Amino acid sequence: MPGTPSGEGGPKVPPSVTPGNTSESQQLLKYQVEQVQKAEYPDVVRLWEASVRATHAFLKEEDIEYFKPLILNRYLGAVVLRCIRNPRKAIIGFAGFEGHHLEMLFIHPDYRGKGIGKALLDYGIAQLQVRKVDVNEQNLQAVGFYQHCGFTIIGRSERDASGKPYPILHMALEA
Repeated sequence: MPGTPSGEGGPKVPPSVTPGNTSESQQLLKYQVEQVQKAEYPDVVRLWEASVRATHAFLKEEDIEYFKPLILNRYLGAVVLRCIRNPRKAIIGFAGFEGHHLEMLFIHPDYRGKGIGKALLDYGIAQLQVRKVDVNEQNLQAVGFYQHCGFTIIGRSERDASGKPYPILHMALEA
């Protein structure tokens, strides 16, 4: 699935997802993976948008707008959705799983690099036997993250699942 950091006109992220102080960061070292309630889907879409704007600079604005309703109305309900929350219970990262495939993994920009994505991926591998992921080829940080976690590239598609011209790398967990 398919940014630049949010600015004017960007997603409105509640202040409750902004890291507060060192003690909050220390508390985040103990991650608990939780279910996402359907009523929280709008919050998840806002987090998705903030994450995409921070990591998917190759996407056009119209593509971000195209994907938002699909994520809200189709994609979130089609996966096993799990999240990690900050101490104030705001969702700061989420992942969607289908079968043995990681379908989505997005972390709020303020919480990137703190092990949240790794915790969600580890949960998927251990609890749901995740073995595959598709990644935007232009998202080099994500490609590197999955390679660091033991995934290798097993194929490539010129276009994403929506037919848009964003090449996708198909990756599998090494045995």
